[in-house]
Amino acid sequence: MLIPSLQFAARTLATADKRHLAKFMWNFGFKGVRSVQLFKKRIKKGEYFPPFLYLSILNSCNLRCQGCWVDVDKPQVKIDFDRLNQVVNDAREHGNSFFGILGGEPFMHTELLDFLAQHPDCFFQVFTNGQLITDKVAKRLRQIGNATPLVSIEGNEVVSNERRGGKDVYKRTLRGLDNCLNHGLLTGVATSLCQTNIDELLTEDWLRSLAKRGVHYAWYHTYRPVGPQIHEELALTPEQARRVRQFVVDMRVKVPIAIIDAYYDGQGKALCPMATGISHHIGPSGSIEPCPIIQFAAENIHDSDSIYEQMTKSEFLRDFRQVAAQHTRGCVVLERPDLVQQIAKKHGAKDSTIRQTAMAELESMTPRGSQFLPTGEEIPEKHPAYWLAKKILFNDFGVYKNLDKGK
Repeated sequence: MLIPSLQFAARTLATADKRHLAKFMWNFGFKGVRSVQLFKKRIKKGEYFPPFLYLSILNSCNLRCQGCWVDVDKPQVKIDFDRLNQVVNDAREHGNSFFGILGGEPFMHTELLDFLAQHPDCFFQVFTNGQLITDKVAKRLRQIGNATPLVSIEGNEVVSNERRGGKDVYKRTLRGLDNCLNHGLLTGVATSLCQTNIDELLTEDWLRSLAKRGVHYAWYHTYRPVGPQIHEELALTPEQARRVRQFVVDMRVKVPIAIIDAYYDGQGKALCPMATGISHHIGPSGSIEPCPIIQFAAENIHDSDSIYEQMTKSEFLRDFRQVAAQHTRGCVVLERPDLVQQIAKKHGAKDSTIRQTAMAELESMTPRGSQFLPTGEEIPEKHPAYWLAKKILFNDFGVYKNLDKGK
């Protein structure tokens, strides 16, 4: 346990740009802890404003991935420079310093780099397929110093081409990944685990190959069969979901690379970042959504100058958090799509997609399991640093107490 951790720390210090690393440690590390403490104080008063906001800044993408729920094939919709700055500035005034940037493909937004440069006292995680990160772009990211690229890799060359609807996807993605690493950026690799890649990428060899390449962290998502092209055949079985959790816990003490997950606390109990209130999502049209795969909204950032006021007063978001936490520690969309429909209709929430078929898509869904593991089958953290980080930064904040009592 100690040796891999020391190897990771030494490798990060040796390969990451020092100014970039310092910004990460201050804006995400120290200020991130502070933002969660402020979040805890707010929820005692019944005011929920997430410490970690995720912004899908446009819908456009250069790829066509299987199961994508974003309207990448529709006319471009994006959040412009001024509105992005307004959202971040308002959130920053309430203690936030970390933001996730999604798309579509964020690097297709012509103002992305200027936007990042506007906020040197924040830190951003940019979810990207990496193909538009040229050497010039990576150099600019290093100069700005406040963003970590999270590059999506879905399998080997054959699987990547199939999953992402393109040609030479794997090679072009690796080229963008290497540009980031060559310029000393803290860089991660994300994988949406599904039936076609779990046996190849949920392996120690894959993680070690990433570490050898210079990658600093890995993030395993599980494939969510939602949207207009569900591809149910790609979804993991409950046994495979448990296998993912066990693998992540085991590899954290074995391989010199950080491994991120978003679905479990330190004791191994499942949670949903939306239900706990630690994270909500803003769509390309400005729609304020519970999470990226719940494409309904009762509020929009273009209707107010205060995202803080909109979120803390939103009955729609409050109802979603409470209903989800009352029914499951897993994903309410996968397990209970009927509840998602009920809440959206109750609040008169608008379909925030361009295609305007989100309700029909929910009606067509077959309820399935998610990340939830039955009581007594939880897999707790082995690595003390991850356990401590989750205890401070990432737990259920007591939202499941009534559900747990019921069981």
